[in-house]
Amino acid sequence: MNKYAPGDVRPHLTRDHCLHLMKQMTRIRRFEEKCAELYTQEKIRGFLHLYIGEEAVATGVTEALGPEDAVVATYREHGHALVRGVPADRIMAEMFGRIDGVCRGRGGSMHLFDVGRRFYGGNAIVGGGLPLAVGLALADKMQGRDRVTVCFFGEGAVAEGEFHESLNLAALWKLPVLFVCENNGYAMGTALDRSESETDIHAKAASYRLPAEVVDGMNVVEVEAAARRATGAIRAAEGPYFLECRTYRFRAHSMFDPQLYRSKDEVAAWEKKGPVVRFRDWMVAAGMAHEADLARIEEEVAAEVTAAVAFAEASEWESVNTMLEEVGALG
Repeated sequence: MNKYAPGDVRPHLTRDHCLHLMKQMTRIRRFEEKCAELYTQEKIRGFLHLYIGEEAVATGVTEALGPEDAVVATYREHGHALVRGVPADRIMAEMFGRIDGVCRGRGGSMHLFDVGRRFYGGNAIVGGGLPLAVGLALADKMQGRDRVTVCFFGEGAVAEGEFHESLNLAALWKLPVLFVCENNGYAMGTALDRSESETDIHAKAASYRLPAEVVDGMNVVEVEAAARRATGAIRAAEGPYFLECRTYRFRAHSMFDPQLYRSKDEVAAWEKKGPVVRFRDWMVAAGMAHEADLARIEEEVAAEVTAAVAFAEASEWESVNTMLEEVGALG
């Protein structure tokens, strides 16, 4: 969790903070790689959307949040949950569909939820989290609470009516919402310039008269700096803020995606400027980290992921006697 005050609007690029950012991104990368491996072993079933390549966005934005702030994410939310503080073992158990999962195994990959950490999903509906974020922010404003709600979504959500309705209401009512568009260039398998006449997403947001900027989503330092500027403005009661983080997913949209819409050369070109390798190389060149530091991070993360898998495998399936608990029906 963020160790700086919520009102702190500048990243503290000390050695310790850089190592912290590196570890957070590494945790996401190795966790997701293990999930892909487990999926091929059929230990994880259903849909699986990996965050590999986009680690800098969740990591950088989360650094600007305090424990009372809220996070609303998408179906590609494992990374957001990890850096928000949801334990890796509880997430992995949820992926396995086991009782010790963060949602008792009922949600799975796309529906992680942890109210204690104010992590409100995990949402399988494209754009579905936007109105939820607006509602959370409206409640905070009505109650006079000093909180920010961050809503992550992909550029595909821009084509949904909820995007426009949510930004309009947030701007109209000056709600404390930070909208973060994770623009990875493809809405599932459709390139942005084939579906949108205006491909600068932040320009669409600016049309609703809220501050909007574009950020290099492959640079964790730039993302954190932008998120701190944004949350600082929101906490000063200036209303909502919009960040378009331009990033790229290195893996398929989901495990069922043959990726016929992009070339291997394109993916390889983006991988060379990926957020993890880019930040690692900068840290070494700047003297912020040594190879021993990076090796230690890898060892610690490997141990965390191994323990998470062991926890998930040891967890039980939910009993059929309790499966109807907390389930309602509309009559």
